[in-house]
Parts: sequence; structure tokens; C-alpha cells
Amino acid sequence: MDGRVVFITGASSGIGASCARAFARQGARLLLAARRTERLEAIAAQIASETGVGLRLMTLDVRDPAAVERMITSLPEEWSAVDVLVNNAGLSRGLDKLHEGLLSDWEEMIDTNVKGLLYVTRAVLPGMVHRGRGHVINIGSIAGHESYPGGNVYCASKAAVRALTAGLRMDLVDTPIRVTTINPGMVETEFSVIRFHGNTERAARVYQGIQPLTPDDVAEVAVFCATRPPHVDVAEVLLLPTAQASATVIHRSANPS
Repeated sequence: MDGRVVFITGASSGIGASCARAFARQGARLLLAARRTERLEAIAAQIASETGVGLRLMTLDVRDPAAVERMITSLPEEWSAVDVLVNNAGLSRGLDKLHEGLLSDWEEMIDTNVKGLLYVTRAVLPGMVHRGRGHVINIGSIAGHESYPGGNVYCASKAAVRALTAGLRMDLVDTPIRVTTINPGMVETEFSVIRFHGNTERAARVYQGIQPLTPDDVAEVAVFCATRPPHVDVAEVLLLPTAQASATVIHRSANPS
């Protein structure tokens, strides 16, 4: 992947940051976007010192379509030819029954997980089509395969990601562009802390008694998908910890390993 441009959203932590490190080790140039500028700069400094790859950072909220469009159209020529887009920006809020849910939580999830993904893809994809090359990798979730109690709107947003990815693959079937969805199960990131509005104790209980996936596990799969021969499109990956069989079937033990 030497010299190819990889654009990653939500790159300031978790899966996005791990994807940045993993693609950097492959020699890719990194176009990294996130809302938290300081954290993004810290990650970029670490990557630059370890790999020496080219990086360009952008403070971006994917929920703002005008900002997304400005960002893409203002890129200098050497950065505008995006080879791999990793739509990683996403979050969950709350674990309430639908009739008790907060409208603000719903709007944040839908605006980020669905509309933000659409805005970024719509801005980047025409260039890929014009150049006749590219790969769109959407980070979904097992929640896109099956709903679970309290997951109503989050699960719906990730089901939308899965459906949109399938439709995009059909739209691009007459082009060389590849489209992939990676659907992880339990990954220990800030996901649960954000879901529970900063309640770290409640978030920690989510992962008790199980060895969850790490962000690096997901990043490794993303790199694998992006480095297949051009005629191979890994359409979808469902990635689970060994102790997880479905969204709700999880084996917890006193000594997980």
C-alpha cells in the first residue's frame, strides 16, 4: 500500500486510531479526520515517529454535510485521490426501551452512523469512480445483523449501514471499486463509556468475564480486506470474540482468556 491515500473518519480513538496505525505500517499515507483535534494530533505524532508516513489531519464532524464537502474539495491534489475510505465514525447512546429513549440520543446516532457515513461517501466516491479505482470500507456492527434489548435505534442505524453497503456494492458492480462491511461484536473501546454518557463503572461491566476484541483486531481485518488482489472483494466480515456467539449469547467466566 506504499503511497496510497487512506482516509479514516473517527480516527482519534478506538478502531479508527488502530486502523491508522495498521495502514501506516503498510506504508499508506493517512488522511485522518475526527472531532477531537488534540487527541488526533497526539495519535498522528506517534504514527509519524514510528513509521515516517505522510499524514494530513482534519478536524471534522461528519454530521455536517457542508463541512464534509468543503474538506474534500479543499484537499490539495496530492491528497485528493483517496484510494481507501474507512467510514469508522460512529457511536451508540443509551440502552433504553424505545418509549423511554432520548430524542437527542437518537438524533446523534442517526446523524453520525447513517447520515455522516452517507455525507463522506458521497463526497469521496465520485473521485474514485472517475479514477477507476478505490475501496470503501464501512465499520458496521453485529447490531446490524440482529437487534438486542435496549439497542433499538442503534441497531437500526447499523442495519442501515449494512443495507447501504450492499446497495453501494450493486451501484458499483460495473466499476473496479470494492465495497466492504466489517461487523465487529464486542470490542473494548470507548464505545460503552460513550453509550452510558461517561459512566465508566457501568461501561466496565459490559466486558467483565470475557476477552473482547481489541481495536487492533478490527484494524487487522480492514488491512486484510484492502490488500486483497484487485479482483477480490471481501464483501462482508462478521468478527466476534470467541466467547460471543451472537449479539446476546455470550459466555462469561471468572478467568477469561
